[in-house]
Amino acid sequence: MTTYLLAGGGTAGHVNPLLAVADALRTREPEAEILVLGTREGLEARLVPERGYELLFVDKVPFPRRPDRAAAAFPARLRRAIAQVRTHIRDRGVEVVVGFGGYAAAPAYLAARGARIPVVVHEANAKPGMANALGARRAAAVGVAFEGTPIRGGRVVGMPLRREIVDLDRAARRADAAAYFGLDADRPTLLVFGGSLGAQRLNEAFADAWRDVLDAGWQLVHVTGERSELTDPGAPGYAVRRYVDRMDLAFALCDLIVSRAGAATVSEISALGIPAVYVPYAVGNGEQALNAAGAVRAGAAVLIPDAEFTGDRVRSEVVPLLADETRREAMTRAAASVGTRNGTENVIAMIDAALGRVA
Repeated sequence: MTTYLLAGGGTAGHVNPLLAVADALRTREPEAEILVLGTREGLEARLVPERGYELLFVDKVPFPRRPDRAAAAFPARLRRAIAQVRTHIRDRGVEVVVGFGGYAAAPAYLAARGARIPVVVHEANAKPGMANALGARRAAAVGVAFEGTPIRGGRVVGMPLRREIVDLDRAARRADAAAYFGLDADRPTLLVFGGSLGAQRLNEAFADAWRDVLDAGWQLVHVTGERSELTDPGAPGYAVRRYVDRMDLAFALCDLIVSRAGAATVSEISALGIPAVYVPYAVGNGEQALNAAGAVRAGAAVLIPDAEFTGDRVRSEVVPLLADETRREAMTRAAASVGTRNGTENVIAMIDAALGRVA
């Protein structure tokens, strides 16, 4: 029986691929012990136990970004976190650490090095986080979701995705999806979303331009986000939702997507072969634009900077795309060259190799 320690968390971008790998390992090896390492503050504190996995805790120790009191205390706090993970590894007989980034990952990598057990790293973003950059230095294997990710030893394996996305037959579910949103399965549909909290820039642009989408003969599914104050005009063919817990059905129905460019979002859209217009979130280190870059280079997507995305830009760039079926078909074919549904299997293959298992 193998004991795995999967480390990562903080955000859905770290937790969801971790859980996808955990689920696949559990299906393949029901007798294996699958442990997850996380912090008490991250999203993993709720999602991991809900999925039925044991969550082991480690202190949250942010990397210092300026010379202040927290930076002075950092070395001692990091040593304490490493000692916590070392205890977990020893007491539970952990044989391999698989890291997905986030606060839990760095002490896990360092503790594994001290315990002389192999480390496997998965980097979801095109711009690596500091924890994974650290772990990659001595990892047995490093997988990345996007071509060109600047991390030592990285090779493209894709993103471990949710089963409902991996197994989605869009054509077979289109009628059910249309009924779910109260729309017509025979009409083309544009999907607009910006994550669970929405995206104000997208909401404002389509509050101005939704009529142009409908006038082009398309339906519109607009997921505004839970905090949005956007009102539903009640127009036929325009489905406004604050939140959708069945994004698989939204993907099944749509023929084009306008969205942010988080790593999971880009990976899911590319894996499903859906043409997209990405509007990367402007706050942060520019990682969303980098996440979308491969799809844009391949011709599977269009990128519009956040500051330029307005109702007028929807009318000048998105609406003409709705009328250009030939271009959308080319974008769909291009998506197949950058997307994969095998990310989970590819990560597990890296784990097996790190453990010395022969395929």
